[in-house]
Amino acid sequence: MMADFVTGRWSAELEDLFLRVSGRFGRVEVRRRMRDYVRGLLGPVGRKNSWQLAEYAGHEGPYGLQHLLSWSRWDPDDLRDDLQGYVAERLGAPDGVLIVDDTGFLKKGVVSAGVQRQYSGTAGRTENCQIGVFAAYASSRGRALVDRELYLPRSWTNDADRCRAARIPADRGFATKGELARTLVLRALASPLPIAWVTADSLYGQDWMFRRMLEETGVGYVLAVPKSQQIKSLAGIWRIDQLIDDAPADAWRQLSCGDGAKGPRVYDWAAAKLPVHIVFDPDPPTHERWVLARRSLKRPDEIAYYLACAPVGTAVEKLVGVAGARWAIEECFQIAKGQCGLDEYEVRGYPGWYRHITLAMLAHAFLAAMASAAIERGAAEMTQPTWPRSPWRRSGACWQLPAPGPHAAVPAH
Repeated sequence: MMADFVTGRWSAELEDLFLRVSGRFGRVEVRRRMRDYVRGLLGPVGRKNSWQLAEYAGHEGPYGLQHLLSWSRWDPDDLRDDLQGYVAERLGAPDGVLIVDDTGFLKKGVVSAGVQRQYSGTAGRTENCQIGVFAAYASSRGRALVDRELYLPRSWTNDADRCRAARIPADRGFATKGELARTLVLRALASPLPIAWVTADSLYGQDWMFRRMLEETGVGYVLAVPKSQQIKSLAGIWRIDQLIDDAPADAWRQLSCGDGAKGPRVYDWAAAKLPVHIVFDPDPPTHERWVLARRSLKRPDEIAYYLACAPVGTAVEKLVGVAGARWAIEECFQIAKGQCGLDEYEVRGYPGWYRHITLAMLAHAFLAAMASAAIERGAAEMTQPTWPRSPWRRSGACWQLPAPGPHAAVPAH
C-alpha cells in the first residue's frame, strides 16, 4: 500500500513537471518523445543512450529520440529557465548557495563538439574528453544542477570548418572556463533562484575578475584559492599560506563544514578579516573580506585556502558552512551520472550535447525535489551537530590583520 502511495505521488509530480515544460515543445510528438526520454533517464535502464531508452519506452527504434536531440525544434535554454524556476520552488531557501565547477565526459574520436586531450578533474588526468562547466544550487532543502556550458578549446574555435561540422553557432567564440562561470552566475542571479552565496574551487577562486564580478553584484562568496594567492592591502602584501602560517594558535578551532557520507566533516579552521573595504561598497561598508584556511585533523600539513566576501557581522561558522557546500556539486555530478545518464549520451553535435545534458538535469532536479519532499514530510530527518566555540571566539574578539590607521579601499587581487 505504501509503495503504491509513493509511486502515485511520484507519477503525479512527474506529470506536473511535464506540464510545466510542455510549452517549450511545439509539436505533440516532440512532447511525447521528451516525456519518454526523461522517464527513461529516471528508469532502470542499463545504459541510458538513445537505443536503450527507446527500447525501454517501447519504440521500434532509436530514431525518434535521436531526432529529439539533434533536429527537433526546441530551445534547451528555455527548458533550463523552466528548470531553474522548478528548483527555486522546490528547493529554494534564503540562504541558498550557487556552486560552480566543471566535470569531464570521456569520449573517443575527434568529432564530438569540444573534444580534445585535456585535463579532466573527473578522471584526475589528461584524457580525450569534453568539459562542461556547471552550476548547482544548494540549500537546506536539497541540491540540484541548474545550468551548464560546454567548454570549447581554441583548437575548436580557431577551426571554422570543424565548428560548422559540429553545428557550433558561428558567434560562439573562445571563452575561458572562468568566463563561462561568470555567465552561469549572472544568469542564475537573474533567475528566480534565491541566492545568498557563491562558492567554487581554486580554478575560479583565483580569477580576480570572477571575484570582482561577485562583489559588484553584492552576493557573498567563499572561494578556494591556491596557496600562492597574494593578499594585498595598505597593511602589506602576503602570500596566503605565509599569512596563515603566522596565525596565532587560538585562531584555529574545530568546526564542521557539513555532513558527509561518514558524518560531520570536521576540520581545524582559521579565519581573519582583511582591513580593506570593498571597492564597490557604500560608506559605511556593508561587506567585509576574509581569508580562511582549512586544516586536516589527521594530516595537519594538508591545508586548503579561501578568500571570502561576506555581509558585515557574518559569523565564521557561516563562512565555513558555505565553503563546505562546494561538495554538494560533486554529489550532484555523482547522482546525475549514476542515476540520470548525464554522461551516457552518444550525440556528437553541439545542439545535441545541450539538449541531452539539460534533459538529464531536469531528471536530476525531479529526484532532488522528491527527496526534499520526503524529508519535509518526515520520511527522513537530518540534524546538524553543534560544535563548541573556542574561548577566543566567545570573548567577542576577532583575529584581524593590523591596519595602519585610515586607508583607502584597495582591491584584493
